[in-house]
Amino acid sequence: MTTQTNWFRPDVAAMQGYEPGEWPPLNAGVLKLNSNENPYPPSPKVMAALAEISGELLRRYPDPRAQDFCQVVGKTLDVPTDWVIAGNGSDDLLTLLVRSCAAGHHRPLAYPTPTYVLYRTLAAIQPASTIEIPYGPNWQLPVQKLLAAQAAVTLIASPNSPSGHIVPLADLRLLAQGLSGVLAIDEAYVDFAGQTALDLVRAFPNVIVLRTLSKGYALAGLRLGFGCAQPALLKGLLKIKDSYNVDAIALRLGTAAILDQAYKDAITQKVVSAREQLSAELQTMAFRVWPSHTNFLLVQPPHDTAQFLYKSLKAQQIMIRYFNEPALDNKLRITVGTSEQNARLVSAIKQLLSA
Repeated sequence: MTTQTNWFRPDVAAMQGYEPGEWPPLNAGVLKLNSNENPYPPSPKVMAALAEISGELLRRYPDPRAQDFCQVVGKTLDVPTDWVIAGNGSDDLLTLLVRSCAAGHHRPLAYPTPTYVLYRTLAAIQPASTIEIPYGPNWQLPVQKLLAAQAAVTLIASPNSPSGHIVPLADLRLLAQGLSGVLAIDEAYVDFAGQTALDLVRAFPNVIVLRTLSKGYALAGLRLGFGCAQPALLKGLLKIKDSYNVDAIALRLGTAAILDQAYKDAITQKVVSAREQLSAELQTMAFRVWPSHTNFLLVQPPHDTAQFLYKSLKAQQIMIRYFNEPALDNKLRITVGTSEQNARLVSAIKQLLSA
């Protein structure tokens, strides 16, 4: 009988895997506000494209370079088609960046904390060392410390999760000018922010901007993202990506989504309006609410009740995110839902705090 001994590399055996938000079954009656999904359905044009999927499309391998999709992205964002790379979600592109650029202690990753914890996981898988530099007061980016680190890859989420803040473009420009390695700007939540760093891609060959269709386009279940960078930077990523890293259905539906900017803008504006209303209502209950440029809020409940509220709401089939980590263990991250969903959440919180 075989017994498990040393099947895995020591660094894999020792690491902690990334833990996504809890996932209840569909139609389980759960109000799911823990993974920053868009509460609205995808564009009707996406659903029409889905209805037209043919057997011939499925019989063949997808375009390995996703040319039609990249062309539509490039035209929409005013960048050349060969400056765009498609990925199986922006997480796929983050993986490609780490695999192609980082290694051990001599080619580390650097990023401000707290931020998207997948960065740490990808470094552990590689393995590559990490340089984690805490954000300053009021989420001030530690620019000089990041410059001093001179990492192989510097990762900046803007807007950032779980804080929801946006990094000033002037700070990002200083990094782009002063870093010898790659500056990756993760714009997963850009559709709710009104600010993008795409101009830095045009100005600096070491900058890549990463985006996803999971948030603003309401396509988290599709797994499609893209990156924008100059061809010299994309060349290395293209060498190591899976031959067919994005499936044909995702490319067809993603193209339809990108072409319907009016719909995306309409639903993201609904989310932004609901975000501001939810923020105001939570503040009336003595929550501290940080300003957000995303589709979620980072909040600190009164009287150190974060974990209590998380568990109690879960018992009522309302899921929010609790991070059992330093600097976050007294806070909650709440995805913004529809006005009706937010009202259900607020009502439940009021009852719990008044009990």
